[in-house]
Amino acid sequence: MTADCSSNNLPKRQRVEAYLDRLFGYAFSLTKDRDSAQDLVQSCVLKSLSAERVPVDEPAYRAWLFKILRNTFCDELRRQRNGIVAYDELDENEDADRNNTCELDVSSVDQKLINTLAVRKGLTQMSLEHREVLVVIDLAGFSYKEAACLLQVPVGTVMSRLSRARKSLLQVLTKRQARRFPLRIVGSGR
Repeated sequence: MTADCSSNNLPKRQRVEAYLDRLFGYAFSLTKDRDSAQDLVQSCVLKSLSAERVPVDEPAYRAWLFKILRNTFCDELRRQRNGIVAYDELDENEDADRNNTCELDVSSVDQKLINTLAVRKGLTQMSLEHREVLVVIDLAGFSYKEAACLLQVPVGTVMSRLSRARKSLLQVLTKRQARRFPLRIVGSGR
């Protein structure tokens, strides 16, 4: 169900601003490039602000925004036909999150940062299909049904892709850990 934005309490601009960080995270997971992600979010915002009718309830509105972003990404891919630029960079939001927290245990912050970096690196090594479903479900918080609608696939497909994506990410992370700390067999030498 859609209605004019005036039926919602917030102006269009304020309403979309509440989702900018999440849209950027999703865009970055798709493009793996900060500048491309910002461009993608900007296109999404412009399209949403110029729409005459938008969903009234927040879950539908959020899904609508993510769908605009995804469709914009797919359209751009079709136009370019030369793929996606790979880019690894730490998001400044991590530093902001750490600075806004009082009295943190330093080791827990370090472990969180290490885990975040490992997962980000692992995501860059995954297929777009797996990366996208992980971000939509695990990071953006969409339900299976919402993700199915956004990705334009059946709910069962979302569930199986998510399962395969999580296994794939676990394998990538396990391989990285094994390379970092290889096991050595220590013999008695006698």
